Amino acid sequence: MDLSRRITCGLVVVAAFGVVACSTPNGGESEPTRTTASAQPAPAITVAPFGKVDDTPVQLYTLTNKNGLVAKITNYGAIVTELHVPDRNGTLADIVLGFESLDSYVKGHPYFGAIVGRVANRIRNAEFTLAGKRYTLEANDKPHHLHGGRKGWDKVVWSAMPIDTAEGSALELTYVSKDGEEGYPGTVTAKTIYTLTNDNELKVNMEATTDKTTLVNMAHHSYWNLGGHNSGTILDHELTLYADHYTPGTPMVPDGRIHPVKGTPFDFTSAKAIGKELKRAGGSPIGYDQNFVVNGVPNQLRPVARLKDPKSGRVMTVSADQPGVQFYTGNFLNGSARGKGATYVQYAALCLETQKYPNAINVPDWQDQVILRPGQLYRHVMVHRFSAEP
Repeated sequence: MDLSRRITCGLVVVAAFGVVACSTPNGGESEPTRTTASAQPAPAITVAPFGKVDDTPVQLYTLTNKNGLVAKITNYGAIVTELHVPDRNGTLADIVLGFESLDSYVKGHPYFGAIVGRVANRIRNAEFTLAGKRYTLEANDKPHHLHGGRKGWDKVVWSAMPIDTAEGSALELTYVSKDGEEGYPGTVTAKTIYTLTNDNELKVNMEATTDKTTLVNMAHHSYWNLGGHNSGTILDHELTLYADHYTPGTPMVPDGRIHPVKGTPFDFTSAKAIGKELKRAGGSPIGYDQNFVVNGVPNQLRPVARLKDPKSGRVMTVSADQPGVQFYTGNFLNGSARGKGATYVQYAALCLETQKYPNAINVPDWQDQVILRPGQLYRHVMVHRFSAEP
């Protein structure tokens, strides 16, 4: 498989059905912006240098499907940096928040496009008991532990291997988290496979094994704006969540209660504009940041959400095999993050993070969700399907 196309100026050119980007060794590139998909041939996967973390080289991989959709993924943090999807007129736009350079990711960001772990979301008071032993973690979201700690899996370099599948081009990423890393017991081998299918899907397959009883709850953390990452807020996006219940907390950390959404601003069982009842959702800052209980049988692939941008006609459906999904409306975005020529203001994007319940280890009825033992396989399948409506 031809993984790169080099020209004499030392740049790598990615030509993908009308989207052309010229990448420099540090990952900077000309903005691919909005381009109409056309039936021109392009390599399924290309790779370009994306800089270094300490002395470790980092790459940027570009996946293209037969319909012209383009995904860019770096092995730093297993981050999806760009995803180009057509609107109702066939015009492509990049619908995920992110940066054009590795340095911007390394300097710090709100988990744009990353795989987070070893345990996604929050653990109350940054502590838990496992097999009779008390563990204290980094309180990086004081007083709680968030998304794996100070240096979670979003801040490490994964090994990467492009692969070709019957569904489309894919990138397999692997990371070995050593015993004691960020306070967790056991050496965990984690794997993520991103597949850009020819059915216009971005599939995320996550797996993990351990040599000692530990906790695992991996999640994919893209920030979505179906109008384009630089198109304003997502308050007019229409969302359906296939969830009749949610897990309230104090304020954002679930405490074991499960409440019905009916009669509350958390009811998205029918399509509703995200901004319609956003103020009623409360929070500080105001917005949605709750875990919802996905209808159906956990550990079976089933519908989670449907999102539509009325202006562009783009539609994204999400399916997964996890018990919950975190719906977050970018409440903490404040304009300080700038990426790919855009300023990311509050509500510039939303997250739909399928997951085990947050703080599950500290709730007796939930804790088995997140405990992984030797000989067991943690598995998490998430499918984003893209289409457009008139």
